[in-house]
Amino acid sequence: MLETILLVISILIIAVVLLQSNKASDGSQIISGGNEVLFQNMKERGFELFISRLTLVLGILFFVISLIIFLK
Repeated sequence: MLETILLVISILIIAVVLLQSNKASDGSQIISGGNEVLFQNMKERGFELFISRLTLVLGILFFVISLIIFLK
């Protein structure tokens, strides 16, 4: 039962991470000299905030269920 839940959470984590905006492109601007955008305080709003929080919750659930299965 727990293994099935862990499998579903794993698939959801993969899907949610693929839905997130590409923040790695901001890191490449250090080399090209566009680092003023990198250090701006940009807050996530709306859908991006929801996806970030969902990723956090799914990650915590994944860790807890994995720990329960390991200690079982």
